[in-house]
Amino acid sequence: MKPFDLFLAVVVMLIWGVNFVVAKFGLAELPAILLMAMRFGAVALFLLPFVRMPRGRLKGIALLSVSLGTVHYAFMFTGMSRLDAGTTAILTQLQVPFSALIAAMLYGERLGWVRALGMAVAFSGVAIMMGEPRLTADLVAVGFVILATLVWALANIQIKELGPVDGFSLNAYLGLFAAPQLLVTSLLLESGHREVLVAANWTTVALAVLYLAVMVQIVSYAIWYRLLRLYPVNQLMPITLLCPVLGVLAGVVILGEVLTWTAILGSAATLAGVAIIMLWRPAPPPKPAA
Repeated sequence: MKPFDLFLAVVVMLIWGVNFVVAKFGLAELPAILLMAMRFGAVALFLLPFVRMPRGRLKGIALLSVSLGTVHYAFMFTGMSRLDAGTTAILTQLQVPFSALIAAMLYGERLGWVRALGMAVAFSGVAIMMGEPRLTADLVAVGFVILATLVWALANIQIKELGPVDGFSLNAYLGLFAAPQLLVTSLLLESGHREVLVAANWTTVALAVLYLAVMVQIVSYAIWYRLLRLYPVNQLMPITLLCPVLGVLAGVVILGEVLTWTAILGSAATLAGVAIIMLWRPAPPPKPAA
């Protein structure tokens, strides 16, 4: 990989890692689902004037907006609102073993004992982290984040079945469909909207929404899509392991979150398991004799 492209890949990981901290600032001002409605609305507002309508794909994108746009983000950010940014960054990595398991179950992809071991290590890391009093005090929030990672893995099947769609068109119309769903969900499940909107620091809200919408879903993905066109996925995937590490460090440096040895050990085990799953490719089955 060219040095500049490697630099760009690390910048993307930094954007994604800091995303968890920026989200915490937004979640301190607004309910989680309402914040996500604003995020997706901003994405649609910024992208729709510049993309083509993905004709023939709108029904699939509408269905995807329910699972990925509404269910995933509602659970993820509601859980994150009650957890540390660093903890959330590590828990989201369970999307990798979930994706591998679903691919093996639905598509018959060969898992292999090494990747199965990686799954066990990843989930063991989460089990170790559960020894943290901060997590055991709010198991519902932990369950929300883990459920969100499972929904993300399932949504990847929908994306795969969509066929080729321009990434920016997908994000634009996903935002268009998801924003009103999230707004209605917020009105049904969250309360005190009037009081919260009056009391909110709108400078913080605006900066958080702009970062989540522009930096994360537009700028970082523009860079990442370019890198995917230039380099094999297997070459880029190991770099993504930087994202949770940077998320944890950002939580410590910016938010003052505390790292205990239990959290460090559990995080290391989870990331080790994820690395095994991403990097190990089982040997293809032997060809039948001629």
